[in-house]
Amino acid sequence: MQGRDPHEEHRVATPLELLFDLTFVVAFGVAASQFAHLLAEGHLAGALAGFCFATFAVSWAWINFSWFASAYDTDDWAYRLTTMIQMVGVLILALGLPQLTASIDRGGHLDNRIVVAGYVVMRIALVAQWLRAAYQDPPRRTACLTYATAVAVAQVGWIASIFVDTAVTVSLVIAAVLALIEMSGPLLAERRMGGTPWHAHHIAERYGLLAIIALGEGVVGTVASLTAAVEALGWSTDTVLVAVAGTALTFGMWWVYFAAPFGPLLHERRDRSFTFGYLHIPVFGAIVATGAGLHTAAYYIEHRSELGATGTVASVAVPVGVYVVLVAVSRVLLTGDRVRTAVSSTVVCTAVLSVAVLVAAAGMPMAWCLLVVTAAPVLTVAVRAWLVQRFAGPDAGVSRPE
Repeated sequence: MQGRDPHEEHRVATPLELLFDLTFVVAFGVAASQFAHLLAEGHLAGALAGFCFATFAVSWAWINFSWFASAYDTDDWAYRLTTMIQMVGVLILALGLPQLTASIDRGGHLDNRIVVAGYVVMRIALVAQWLRAAYQDPPRRTACLTYATAVAVAQVGWIASIFVDTAVTVSLVIAAVLALIEMSGPLLAERRMGGTPWHAHHIAERYGLLAIIALGEGVVGTVASLTAAVEALGWSTDTVLVAVAGTALTFGMWWVYFAAPFGPLLHERRDRSFTFGYLHIPVFGAIVATGAGLHTAAYYIEHRSELGATGTVASVAVPVGVYVVLVAVSRVLLTGDRVRTAVSSTVVCTAVLSVAVLVAAAGMPMAWCLLVVTAAPVLTVAVRAWLVQRFAGPDAGVSRPE
């Protein structure tokens, strides 16, 4: 475990990494399902708090593994074994999400026992990997030990949090402090302790693959929910339109993300790795939340939602808007896109999404309003491509995929 070459040609995701990602399909699916269920019941505050906690835990665990693998993937039996242990941890964490979100919604004591158990299983395996890297890669020993120390200290805190009998609000504040401790580890290791040999193209591909997985979960979840609606009520125009809207929206969001090649740009701007890496946590959350919004549309069709047409459309439109804005911000910060291009394209997107919510409030059927929502990412891509072609500038070279 001497560290991979950060300039290695044709570096791509390994089959083991792809297998590892499949466990996150389960975790994202459970988080989206719980979010949609609470939204349909009208419990907005509990739904948002539980969903933010769940998606951060899932995304952060994935990010840590992926950056370690980019630098130290040896693919030997020890590496594979610790990866399998982390996969088990992800599944345990996913099993604990329903209890966690339910406890946040009820108030009282935060029931994070199973979630923390799964998370600790993952992190212990990761600490073992960092210690192995520290032992076998002496030039980067300080950085590796910094990672291991930050993770280990945070795990002691997570285990202690199980036994702290306080209000949910206090428990969430404690969780936020522990999350900051974990997030400080990479900052110290990479900026002050020499860093690790992560591969920019590999990292960009890994993030893109998880974005696709999150998008795919939305489609699968929506189809599953619509299947239940069809079994209960039969086929209807609303069912067909929601299915079409879900597929078209997923495609449009995919196009927004892959409109620029992040790999070469991250390779040229390695100093902006934390901007790229950390900003993707809410990006992944917005993708999963969009899928949850589509779940609520299925609940609405089944007459099992307290949201109404306007609230249902907003549950899809809001995360789509957040997603488009965050992707635009990441482009400006990482790729040098013109601010004018990013602002113009996101304004168009926001306007379309606002129209969708307004016409729902005016009485237009929910399913037709979702079709208006699907136009937002498509117009975002179109406007950005037109502006890039019209104004030659720093972002002209990165817009060719469009």
